[in-house]
Amino acid sequence: MARPRTPLLDQERIGAVALQLVAEQGEFSVPQIARALGVQTGSVYHHVDGRAGVVELIRERVCAGIADEALALEPWDRALEAWARSYRAAFAAYPRVVPLLMTTPVRAPRVLAQYERAVALLLAAGFAKERVMPLLTGLENLILGSALDLAAPEAMWEPSPQTPLLAEALATVGAGRADAAFDLGVAAFLAYARGLLER
Repeated sequence: MARPRTPLLDQERIGAVALQLVAEQGEFSVPQIARALGVQTGSVYHHVDGRAGVVELIRERVCAGIADEALALEPWDRALEAWARSYRAAFAAYPRVVPLLMTTPVRAPRVLAQYERAVALLLAAGFAKERVMPLLTGLENLILGSALDLAAPEAMWEPSPQTPLLAEALATVGAGRADAAFDLGVAAFLAYARGLLER
């Protein structure tokens, strides 16, 4: 039998199916991917380095939505804010991948290259080396928490007669609570970071 001109299986297809499974059910298994693609489980393993390899394919697909060019903007705080907003949008599109990707080490070369540029941005701005990873980790925590918040119901609290102050505070927020909270968090983060440079 002649070989098909288009391969039946490749990393692109595996990553797409895995991401779809996680988006739908919050998890995936290699046998599920194989069933969805109509191949044997062993065939999937010929294209990826086990489950960890599939996770990195998912990471690359989600992180492809982050505007890499944002890190080239000037000054550094404008670049970092633009990158953070793009990062949040990419993960907000797939909130169920957050627990999976944030509990496994980053190995994907393209994603590591983006972190390398973010580190270079902060070093060039004048931050001490020991400050760089705490800053990036803190920003990432803000971004990912906000991406999950965007997927949450708009009304996250159900006030009772015993919580009248909470009810009043919620009544003043209106739509866009998650966006307002993210704007506040980013502004506070950048103000803190600028303060580090001034000391």
